[in-house]
Amino acid sequence: MNAPHDKAVRLTSLSHGGGCGCKIAPGVLSEILKNSSGFPVPKELLVGIETSDDAAVYRLNDEQALIATTDFFMPIVDDPYDFGRIAATNAISDVYAMGGRPIMALALVGMPINVLPLDTIGRILKGGESICAEAGIPIAGGHTIDSVEPIYGLVVMGLVHPSKIKRNADAQPGDVLVLGKPLGVGVLSAALKKDALSAEGYAQMIATTTKLNTPGIELANLAGVHALTDITGFGLAGHSLELARGAKCSAQIEWARVPLLSGVRELAAKGMVTGASGRNWASYGAEVTLPPGFADVDRALLTDPQTSGGLLVSCSPAAVDEVLGVFRRHGFAQAVVVGSVVDGAGRLIVN
Repeated sequence: MNAPHDKAVRLTSLSHGGGCGCKIAPGVLSEILKNSSGFPVPKELLVGIETSDDAAVYRLNDEQALIATTDFFMPIVDDPYDFGRIAATNAISDVYAMGGRPIMALALVGMPINVLPLDTIGRILKGGESICAEAGIPIAGGHTIDSVEPIYGLVVMGLVHPSKIKRNADAQPGDVLVLGKPLGVGVLSAALKKDALSAEGYAQMIATTTKLNTPGIELANLAGVHALTDITGFGLAGHSLELARGAKCSAQIEWARVPLLSGVRELAAKGMVTGASGRNWASYGAEVTLPPGFADVDRALLTDPQTSGGLLVSCSPAAVDEVLGVFRRHGFAQAVVVGSVVDGAGRLIVN
């Protein structure tokens, strides 16, 4: 049984890539940005582009800092309402990944007006509004264009105390790494495009991609939490590497402990992987140490692009139980320790 989709126009047929799999590959992005001219950075800008963090942060006063982020992409599913929900959840996640509380959003909408029925476009927007309502924030405006491919996402703003910002670059040697959601969204999306995803698989995909990373707010209050990021288009390997590079350490992942969505290993073994997985590996594979005999299917999952993926927490060993307790209170039953931070020169070591 295939997953449900809009009968009139299949959204994924209009996009060359879906969800966070649309991201420009890390290596290509680095090449594009390498000659960007510098600009004066005000002292109030607490987090900018220097460590590829999840959002920018600007100090307003001694008690408040503004978090600003944006995220948008082409359809990862065919149901318009679900597409809107996934895109909104993914965009809001970056505020939670900085330890902040979202306060409002602006919609970014690009649609092929002559191809998609207006009702379909309306359902995409309704899906996004439903997630913003769940997060307790308004969509206060936005911008629309007539585009060749459907594009939807949000600009999201949030607030955090300046002393509680959780950067992706502040991990410390000896820290433990905790992952909030299982991997495999990219594999499920590839199966969906090939009409090989069951109704159960689709339901699982929607459940994980529309689950807001609300633990980030509470995690920001824990002194033992040193760094936070979320796992999105560059996969677990890519975002672990960003964390390691920023901290001038190395990250170790215990692969057997990494949670996977049900059935994704079997689907990946059948070739249900995204092109972004291979592009990710080509971009940063030289910085990853794999164990002997590491299977191709495991490498595909390690680099699998996650859309609205889980939080990756770097915390002291003493804080692990508290961190897992926060995840459990927010309904993240599969959150688990997946590795550690060690001395080294910005590598990822997979055991």
